[in-house]
Amino acid sequence: MSKTLVGNDGKARCRWCVATPEYVAYHDQEWGFPVVDDRRLFEKLSLEGFQSGLSWRTILMKRDNFRAAFRNFEIDAVARFGARDVRRLLGDAGIVRHRGKIEAVINNARRAKELVKLEGSLAAFFWKFEPAAGRARGLSATDESIALSKALKKRGWKFVGPKTVYAFMQAAGLVNDHHGGCVSHAKVEKARKTFKRPRARAG
Repeated sequence: MSKTLVGNDGKARCRWCVATPEYVAYHDQEWGFPVVDDRRLFEKLSLEGFQSGLSWRTILMKRDNFRAAFRNFEIDAVARFGARDVRRLLGDAGIVRHRGKIEAVINNARRAKELVKLEGSLAAFFWKFEPAAGRARGLSATDESIALSKALKKRGWKFVGPKTVYAFMQAAGLVNDHHGGCVSHAKVEKARKTFKRPRARAG
């Protein structure tokens, strides 16, 4: 079976994205393009954690609600959330009301602040785990996602298993998992070639 499918506009895309217009827009405009902004990286990893056990469409359709509920995923703001916020979020029908995942995002915001102090930015830390070029596509986890997952868990992060982390790496552009025949593959590859990788804080 072909890994790509031609849409109504005559363009071939990764087969997974043609199910809904929301997927197509996300696929064409976001998925795989490299991200360096810490807030966006934190949001992407948080939403991948919420997606665990659910469809990505469920999360994508609720993304604006998640942003409103979690103060646009501003790390400092989420790190200050307490028990009252957890109760508020558990009562918010616009998001996924899973106590463990909600508490994980709050915990991870606090751990993110610690990591920024050590590394200078989340981006500097995450991009150290960028895989080498030429690896196979279509995987659910890699040596690099396993290593990043272990590194985050060691630092106290939650809901960051290897599959969740690899989905994050795909979304944030640490890998280009668009198939070769996909209209976005070359665009993402060009973006990755011109992307300036962040560096960790010296010393």
